Amino acid sequence: MSKPLSDHDRRKQISVRGLAGVENISQLKLDFNRHLHFTLVKDRNVATRRDYYFALANTVREHLIGRWIRTQQHYYEKDPKRVYYISLEFYMGRALQNTMVNLALENACDEAMYQVRQRPFIFHVVFCYAGLGNGGLGRLAACFLDSMASLGLAAYGYGIRYEFGIFNQKIINGWQVEEADDWLRYGNPWEKARPEYMRPVNFYGRTEHHPDGVKWVDTQVVLALPYDTPIPGYRNNVVNTMRLWSAKAPCDFNLKDFNVGGYIQAVLDRNLAENISRVLYPNDNFFEGKELRLKQEYFVVSATLQDIIRRFKVSKFGSREIARTDFSKLPDKVAIQLNDTHPAMAIPELMRVLVDEEKLEWEKAWDICVRTCAYTNHTVLPEALERWPVDLFAYLLPRHLEIIYEINRRHLEVIAAKYPGDHDRLCRMSLIEEGGQKKINMAHLCIVGSHAVNGVAQIHSDILKATVFKDFYEMEPHKFQNKTNGITPRRWLVMCNPGLAEVIAERIGEDFIRDLDQLKGLCKYVNDEAFIRDVAKVKQENKMKFAVHLEEHYKVKINPNSMFDLQVKRIHEYKRQLLNCLFNSFNALSPTFPFMQAAPGYHTAKMIIRLITAIGEVVNNDPVVGDRLKVIFLENYRVTLAERVIPASDLSEQISTAGTEASGTGNMKFMLNGALTIGTMDGANVEMAEEAGMDNIFIFGMRVEDVDALDKKGYHAEEYYNRLPELKQAIDQIAGGFFSPKQPDLFKEIVNMLMHHDRFKVFADYEDYIKCQEKVNALYKNPKEWTKKVIYNIAGCGKFSSDRTIAQYAREIWGMEPTLEKLPAPDDKQ
Repeated sequence: MSKPLSDHDRRKQISVRGLAGVENISQLKLDFNRHLHFTLVKDRNVATRRDYYFALANTVREHLIGRWIRTQQHYYEKDPKRVYYISLEFYMGRALQNTMVNLALENACDEAMYQVRQRPFIFHVVFCYAGLGNGGLGRLAACFLDSMASLGLAAYGYGIRYEFGIFNQKIINGWQVEEADDWLRYGNPWEKARPEYMRPVNFYGRTEHHPDGVKWVDTQVVLALPYDTPIPGYRNNVVNTMRLWSAKAPCDFNLKDFNVGGYIQAVLDRNLAENISRVLYPNDNFFEGKELRLKQEYFVVSATLQDIIRRFKVSKFGSREIARTDFSKLPDKVAIQLNDTHPAMAIPELMRVLVDEEKLEWEKAWDICVRTCAYTNHTVLPEALERWPVDLFAYLLPRHLEIIYEINRRHLEVIAAKYPGDHDRLCRMSLIEEGGQKKINMAHLCIVGSHAVNGVAQIHSDILKATVFKDFYEMEPHKFQNKTNGITPRRWLVMCNPGLAEVIAERIGEDFIRDLDQLKGLCKYVNDEAFIRDVAKVKQENKMKFAVHLEEHYKVKINPNSMFDLQVKRIHEYKRQLLNCLFNSFNALSPTFPFMQAAPGYHTAKMIIRLITAIGEVVNNDPVVGDRLKVIFLENYRVTLAERVIPASDLSEQISTAGTEASGTGNMKFMLNGALTIGTMDGANVEMAEEAGMDNIFIFGMRVEDVDALDKKGYHAEEYYNRLPELKQAIDQIAGGFFSPKQPDLFKEIVNMLMHHDRFKVFADYEDYIKCQEKVNALYKNPKEWTKKVIYNIAGCGKFSSDRTIAQYAREIWGMEPTLEKLPAPDDKQ
């Protein structure tokens, strides 16, 4: 059995991690000690692990600062078109090691820490974790920022600096319990407050219509304080900016109350304003029409657009004088990408700024707005699409409601002229839904107010055009595009799986880190015995490390020679964790699998977690099963844990109902790290099968057209229950309390849902899923053939780099050209 690399072996390694120059090491040691003493005011006798982490983080950050400033100077001097990526979620993960990888400092820091008697564990301990996202949406945004910097694009990420990010998940007696994630408790060494760019954001009030325009008056003001975080590109000396806004109450709160004894209450009321950036909404698959959420969406959009307009107007670095006033040039210098409908308010807000403040004619302002904005859709699930009550808008954002009504009036006039007499089409395409309570359809607003609309996998984009946005596609087909999602190979290969990156680099060189398409060159090594052995050895080492981690942190001992079968997904019915549960409740094979969190308000998801843990309690303690099967729910799954578990996985479960998963990016991470996929023809699985070859992926179940046909025919779960004895036994065990003997009725609700209300047709795919799993098991018994398929999968990952995705966005939506040209380093004389 292979052993993990020793410290001695790691220090000898010269690899994609960067050469460790003597000068670098000496300077790093000096800087580390300087920060420990003068920044943290500690010495070795009293310093904690947190102090050592912060000292190293500040040391590495110094290598960013010069590049950061020079990059911004370069943008101001060259005045390129800039892209602004607005997202309510950025799931960044560890910054320290990612920065070291991108600056080629990892080996030097490793050696410097060894020489000052600090083991490299300091890279992996996380004292400041920006978990400002729920899952795929926020992690995609983080990968995109990495790629934009690596491709030399003048790009900015804009979002909210939530005081509390994604909750910490605890599993207590089998149930999920949420704890607040106070990630800023000890400070954040990577951010820099910019109070000089603080912006006012208005809420409530009323509108006054005057001959010279409309005024929004009697508003409540909240201040948006920006915090900047550097985003380094991969070894090109480019450092872009992620700017996150924090809500602050204005200083001139109601002091007149002081005289009547209300001063203390007036101070306490400041918290109401600052609540806007207090907490991340822990739900990305359900829409909740809460006032605070709408406030968050407008808050980030208003502050960001003020910042964009300010930057557009000035042209010299360090100057605040207005140098550009012709807004017809805005689309030539500014691209705004809306990451889902959460930033949709950018469209009416930009119109308000252009019409009310800059005094442009409506038609000219609308043309500028449409040519500037673009919209990415991330879901086809009806419950996830945002629809805001008109009454809430009238109360919170009265001027924006007027603007949306005007946009809709003009929009419906165009439809009526093109499709005369088609009243149903007018109703379907209106921005205002009239049935019952009036609501604003934010997806419709995004489509009408953008020049480009894209899905995130080919099948997803096709479904949007054929069903969800069919009317809009028929009217404006030129707007609709596809941009298949991608992942950054820097974090998801070089950083989290350096052993595999090294094995690949030995065969095809290191350029694949910038150009993942070069992985195709691995195909010629698919029958190379030495390469097969090396790939298998790295996988085994990763599994051993993860087995040790499980034993230490979860008190579960597993066999590293067993198949590690993982399903890493947000808990949701459409992702069909229940299909996996049914399989593992009846079949004693050899997987280990974790899951992710459930949204706190999502009752069914929490019950699914309880079922998983209940199955684990029975299976893991069954003396007959022994160590052949372990069912493990990994609590508090996040980016840091993903970086451990994904390199160790053998099988990746991507088993959503066909036509429900927009794309997925976890599937790509597993594929790149040498796991085979069992999945449906859904999301990016379709393109993964095309790239790796259908023979190298385990596809099962209904296709989209089969699901549609079953919907028309009618799905009856009882038919499958009565026809499939194994399925019947599994359901009867769950319903009868086999997995919950103290509460026999605990899972009746789940069984009732599966039997009578299952929109996602778990039973319909069960039989094919079991047969496919049998193929998986048969192949796993032949390690050589298994590893050959792994190599084909890794070789087919080129398409799934976020560099490719961002290059397509840049060329086909933003009108920008990526470049691999390096900027001069700060110490270069230029």
